[in-house]
Amino acid sequence: MKTSETFGNRLRLGVAAAFSAVALVMVPTGPAQAAPGDNPGKLTTLTSSSEYAKLELQEHRVPTSSLDNLASEMGTARGVDQVLASANHPMRNAADCSSMEKSALPLKPAAESYYCWDSGDDKTQDWLPQSVTSSGDADNDGMWGTNKVILSGWGQNGSTTSDHMARIAFIDANDPGNFKYRWVLPVIPLNGGTDYRALKSHIGGMVWYQDKLIVTSYEGDADHNQLYIFDMSRILQATVNSSVVGKVSNGWSADGYQYVMPAIGSYSLTGGGCVSSSDDSFPCFASISLDRSSVPDSLVATEWFSSGGSQPARIWRYNFDGNDPGYLAKDSNGYVEADGKIYETKAVGLQGVLSHSKTQGGTPDFYVDDARGGVDQHGILWRQNLTDTAGAAANCGGDITYACWGMHTEGMSYWWNTGRLWTVTEWAADINAKWSGTDNARPQRLLYSVPLSSVDSTLS
Repeated sequence: MKTSETFGNRLRLGVAAAFSAVALVMVPTGPAQAAPGDNPGKLTTLTSSSEYAKLELQEHRVPTSSLDNLASEMGTARGVDQVLASANHPMRNAADCSSMEKSALPLKPAAESYYCWDSGDDKTQDWLPQSVTSSGDADNDGMWGTNKVILSGWGQNGSTTSDHMARIAFIDANDPGNFKYRWVLPVIPLNGGTDYRALKSHIGGMVWYQDKLIVTSYEGDADHNQLYIFDMSRILQATVNSSVVGKVSNGWSADGYQYVMPAIGSYSLTGGGCVSSSDDSFPCFASISLDRSSVPDSLVATEWFSSGGSQPARIWRYNFDGNDPGYLAKDSNGYVEADGKIYETKAVGLQGVLSHSKTQGGTPDFYVDDARGGVDQHGILWRQNLTDTAGAAANCGGDITYACWGMHTEGMSYWWNTGRLWTVTEWAADINAKWSGTDNARPQRLLYSVPLSSVDSTLS
């Protein structure tokens, strides 16, 4: 099969006290066959060279000439500030969110701030909120130029569509009382920058670091790419409003969206395609986040298995390259290797992961999100490390004692200079957990933040 010049298929073989206001839950370690609510215990490590080999990545960069040609064909590149200035979707503040939407908020700790999506986006069943990152990841002062920005990645619902496209909400977060956003379509350049196609991605994870945005791909990627990378200064404007994605007879179209963001590269597993059904094979990247408390700064990744399953999930990290801003660090052979320990957790249903150490370069705690899949079910946010014999989680009663986190939450992001954890909730299914049409949707979608200190105070 012929592949595009942009992304060739180049592979190498090869916590037990409880307080009245705040609860600590440190319960006995769950059995090997973990289930929702079972304590996952402490993290374990994988140390064999064969395990590290499964995580090795190869970088593929789009030729600069192709990117420049596409920009020349479409017109002057736009910046993040121009996208924000054209924001055309208001987010609703807490007072304007419905009781159904508010039901998805965490029980403990309480959300410090939360927002609901514009009409249509709040209950569409064709698109699902999956990931979040921000200018709090991009720069340690939390600003991108003069702006505070949050990005939320949405993937198409495989139950209602077959295109597997992704889109990204660029949220103007400068005024806490007036969040607003504009959609941007991530695309893949083709044929030397003379055309492009839509990125096929579940976009379960995103990390904005310096001037680059890294997003996860999906299991069916033809070139086995697990991550795609974008340049925040290379945003282009469509000239034709149609359902086509790419070049058309009278200009450039983006399925009705005004802006496209062409990928500048990708990372593929050197061993081949990922396998989402096995924790012993090459992993499918489910969620990623940034850890600024590591030395150097690093990208943390995890895989996903169903909350009804029993397979342990791997958690690992790649360092960023201090000399090549926004790119992952490569070894002397030109490959990206997992750095430090490979962890394994018995927590199930992981949709988000954060790594954070209280001291720079210290031993990290990992926060993992068990997003239970039933109707009106809250999730569980576990904190794990290598020393505590039991995982820590808040205690709030309910159908499962530790199910205190938001409903159907997805990726997480830590805004470094404010100490806030941001996440999004996904669901707009019907009462039977079916995606049977917007008329039957029960919107439970929010973007919310919680101080990480509040999370910790409910755990310890």
